[in-house]
Amino acid sequence: MTATAPAEAPAPGGRAPADERLLKTSLLRKLLGRPELGSVVGAAAVFLFFAIVADSFLRASSFGTVLYAASVIGIMAVPVALLMIGGEFDLSAGVLVTSSALVSSMFSYQMTANIWVGVLVSLLVTLAVGVFNGVMLTRTKLPSFIITLGTFLMLTGLNLGLTKMISGTVSTKTIADMEGFSSAKALFASQVTLGGVNLKVTVLWWLGLVALATWILLRTRAGNWIFAVGGGTEAARAVGVPVNKTRVGLYMGVSLGAWISGQHLLFSFDVVQSGEGVGNELIYIIAAVIGGCLITGGYGSAIGSAVGAFIFGMTSKGIVYAEWDPDWFKFFLGAMLLLATLLNAWVRKRAEATR
Repeated sequence: MTATAPAEAPAPGGRAPADERLLKTSLLRKLLGRPELGSVVGAAAVFLFFAIVADSFLRASSFGTVLYAASVIGIMAVPVALLMIGGEFDLSAGVLVTSSALVSSMFSYQMTANIWVGVLVSLLVTLAVGVFNGVMLTRTKLPSFIITLGTFLMLTGLNLGLTKMISGTVSTKTIADMEGFSSAKALFASQVTLGGVNLKVTVLWWLGLVALATWILLRTRAGNWIFAVGGGTEAARAVGVPVNKTRVGLYMGVSLGAWISGQHLLFSFDVVQSGEGVGNELIYIIAAVIGGCLITGGYGSAIGSAVGAFIFGMTSKGIVYAEWDPDWFKFFLGAMLLLATLLNAWVRKRAEATR
């Protein structure tokens, strides 16, 4: 004889109890659950602040300049945010941008090849660095901080050593007169005019990467894998998530962003200083954290990283438009990091309390 579970008592008034899975979620609860909510509030506050203290901040030309400053950081902040959601860091991201530009420039110049040959070789080399970081992480089980710190130091030395050995100086030779330069510049360093605002093409690259990353995170199986790996490696592996491939793919994503940024750097000035990029990796991480990414992984969004980069752009240019001493920029950046982290923590607690 089999036992049967007792029937659930009807709700008062004779109505069956509502299934909590079918309950409607309020708009406020949905907003509180978004990782980028805190950064959006912070961005609005920064915008209003500089709109009041800097008269030229609201000009169309100023807006284009702010967007350009944000896009230069945002192109890298997007893949760095995905990597952080996956629970890892990349301290080599800043110098990898310079490495990508150096490879394109020196290969094209030394081989007297079409610029596009150097650009494609640079893509392969830059992606190889991402594969190296990912494979080293998965094979050695060392923290990503240690592995990418080693890559950072090696790339810094290679950038300077190889440039001096090949070019004889710390910068590359000009490639402005080489075949393919104009078409490459049109793709990576041109500008367009929209609604009276002059926009650098990096803004379009940035928005495209944000859209692509958001689609990956929210609409694909790979996005589920990224959140799962960041939430807990062993639990993710237990349910069949390809942890190693996901991590390697995330590092390759950072490399792709570094390649795009590196080509912009090269074709904006047609020469590259080998010592550039050191320290920028921290700015990328800061933009992602301000945008709501957790240091511990498993939480964040690509849109949040874009808002974090926009805050960076507004602050860096707003200080100039307000005619303040630019030496204060790092102070404001650090203060924003702390305030954004505290605000994001408060938002998450509120979201958990309303569930």
